[in-house]
Amino acid sequence: MSFASEARCEIAGRELTGDNTVRAACYGLACFAKHFDTKGLVLQTEQAETADYAQQCFARCGIQGEIRCREHASGAVYEFSISQPDQVLQMHALFGTNGNETSLQIDPALIRSRGSVSAYVGAAFLSCGTVTDPQKGYHLEFTTPRTNLARDFEALLAEHEFAPRRSRRKGVNVIYLKACANIQALLIFMGAEKAAGLMNTEQAVKSVRNRVNRYTNCETANLGKMVRANTSAIKALRYLQEQDALEALPEPLRETAVKRLQYPELSLSALCETFEPRPSKSGLAHRLKRLEALSADLRARKEGGELHRE
Repeated sequence: MSFASEARCEIAGRELTGDNTVRAACYGLACFAKHFDTKGLVLQTEQAETADYAQQCFARCGIQGEIRCREHASGAVYEFSISQPDQVLQMHALFGTNGNETSLQIDPALIRSRGSVSAYVGAAFLSCGTVTDPQKGYHLEFTTPRTNLARDFEALLAEHEFAPRRSRRKGVNVIYLKACANIQALLIFMGAEKAAGLMNTEQAVKSVRNRVNRYTNCETANLGKMVRANTSAIKALRYLQEQDALEALPEPLRETAVKRLQYPELSLSALCETFEPRPSKSGLAHRLKRLEALSADLRARKEGGELHRE
């Protein structure tokens, strides 16, 4: 089961208390259903839990609907509908609508309390919402073709500080959240606390993984620098050795050259440990730089002399 499906199941499984809260849930299901007009209501979903939730909520308000399951190539689709004329009239009476509204907007009188708003938003999510698996990213959205409803819904979420955004995608209004903290807060508000907890856990895992990656990248970069530095120094020292120039060097420089050639794989810090007394890391680096400069100078003088003879 996907992360979004688990969140819907959790919302559909929560217990609603109070007539106003149940009515708000029914109102959310209706507003964001596929059809909500004079002919009744049709809500389509891929989850049996959502269809059962809709049937139970409306039944608690005295309105009877039926569930049908239709098989498609992509899987089962469940359809909850209210189509009997007397039940349709009773449904519209519950919401103060008639189905002929040219523009569907949220009636604030139906969602006055925080509990009612929670039930309404949760039901809207069951009807038209989805949320991305936190392993892949952070995105939660609601979709509706009704523009004024989308504006009202965006304002409702903003009023409760969930920082929603709104856009259009292929002619459909999309109200969405991108910030992880806001998505977590909204999931909890809708009754999907376990889903929010899983999201929090995944966020912690990502944080640790990112720190490890940064550390590994830093270590890899440092290793690359060390290898390049060691290669340059050893190349210079071998040239001095080939030219029998090491014995003529001052003792600290000669010892440094011998140690580096003896331990070409060691880091600068580890190479310091092979000396007695132990030099500082910066001091040893300075010696190696001097040796590279001496090697370069000797090479330049030798090559210059050969050119002069020619």
